[in-house]
Amino acid sequence: MDTEASGRPSFDFGSARASGLHLRPRQWQSQLINLLRRRLEVPSSLGRDVLVHAGPGAGKTFGALLSFQSMLREGRLAHLLVFCHRSSIAAQWRDSARQLGLELCEWDPAQAPERAQGLLLSYQSAARHRQRLQQELPSLLNGPTLAVADEVHHLGLDPEEPEATAWGHAFSELSRSHALRLGLSGTPFRADNLAFCAARRVPRHQEGVLVEQIEPDLSVEPRQLIVAGDVRPLEFRFQDGWVDHGHGEGERESELERSPLSLETRESWRARNLRRAIRPGDQSSIALRVLLNARRRLAKLRQDDHPQAGGLVIARDIAHARGLSGLLEEEGDRVRLVHSQDPEAAAHLQAFRAGDADWLVSIDMCAEGFDAPRLRVVAYLSTVVTRSRFIQAITRAVRIDPGRAESEPIPRHPSYVYAPADPRLMGYARSWSVAEAYVIRPRALPEDGLPAAGGGGGSQLPLEALRDGAGEVIRLRGPQLPGFLDRRSS
Repeated sequence: MDTEASGRPSFDFGSARASGLHLRPRQWQSQLINLLRRRLEVPSSLGRDVLVHAGPGAGKTFGALLSFQSMLREGRLAHLLVFCHRSSIAAQWRDSARQLGLELCEWDPAQAPERAQGLLLSYQSAARHRQRLQQELPSLLNGPTLAVADEVHHLGLDPEEPEATAWGHAFSELSRSHALRLGLSGTPFRADNLAFCAARRVPRHQEGVLVEQIEPDLSVEPRQLIVAGDVRPLEFRFQDGWVDHGHGEGERESELERSPLSLETRESWRARNLRRAIRPGDQSSIALRVLLNARRRLAKLRQDDHPQAGGLVIARDIAHARGLSGLLEEEGDRVRLVHSQDPEAAAHLQAFRAGDADWLVSIDMCAEGFDAPRLRVVAYLSTVVTRSRFIQAITRAVRIDPGRAESEPIPRHPSYVYAPADPRLMGYARSWSVAEAYVIRPRALPEDGLPAAGGGGGSQLPLEALRDGAGEVIRLRGPQLPGFLDRRSS
């Protein structure tokens, strides 16, 4: 990674716009530009699909836009077509494009189409209006086009039922004739074991079974970005405790079955423990302690050196989110609650970005693509324990704005994650900064024969001993950095 000695990230769009200086891409973005250029110049067996796996904060949006801008100037490309999964993400693409002097127009089925340098299209619109778009796009984009699929793992491909995965099918059809197709992903995993568009599948023998592995053309790991100072490291605080289970109302304490949250090895009990642990009213008080400790951390950050720092709470459902929001508001905190059924969700997100609230409480609106560099604390109180969902949620807090990058050393000051001490979540935390391969397994393979998800590649992170267990906080620090980079220890 190319990082200036002054502590600035490898590009600074804010100061570059103000001074009129030419923007200098990060090292991996330069590699992407060269990779796409080679694919155009020398067609190969690898085809025209390029997959980039880069962690949140890497600059995937700017990487794609800089690539298009470079090849537009060279006359190799004429148009850009961006597919994304939410309107809030489309707005971020438009804003980023304007910073580079590019104009992206959002396709609207209610209006007459106009020719444009770049078009934005949601996956849902692409699937719903596929036949109309197949007729209109050739005249709107009448030249070599780069098609970009943002968070491309949403575009599942099912060879047995191509129409069932409508988003992936629509993207494949609408981009079939384009010069290049670029897939961007921060966490390229799918719970349904399907492949996705713009991805190369490579056969691998694993544990005696022939599987297919999604192989990115370019992979940028979070730990690389941390070393370069482009993102913040994360430190974890997992709240442990005992969870009591009974079989009915009014039971005596002697009739309750007690399970240690972090040490439970039975999967059904682990899941039951987490369902109880995230309830604010549960007698274990685990959720309340998670929220209380997260509040304390945010207050300390705001008092010490980051007055505009904000926090994010990931809740289970709308009712749960409202309860958590109420607890924060009772303590005097300003809270914005967002969920997919709220027509004002986009406005709430923008208000939080602008510093209008201390906390953002969300269920499903902030997992992917949400960009708010003021986020420094995440409280994860959800029963969703897939690796991709957890990593996407916690890495909302790794971004750093250019203004603070001017004054902070490298590695940057950490952000913090608070959560119940669920064994699966702790496993994901150990390996969050390492890019793990997405493996597509034979469908006939029994589920109980699969290894535990997220267990590889992270054993170098220290885990404090639990001692007697009750009520302790288990701390996981960030990746181990070279000694000469850890300036805070000197």
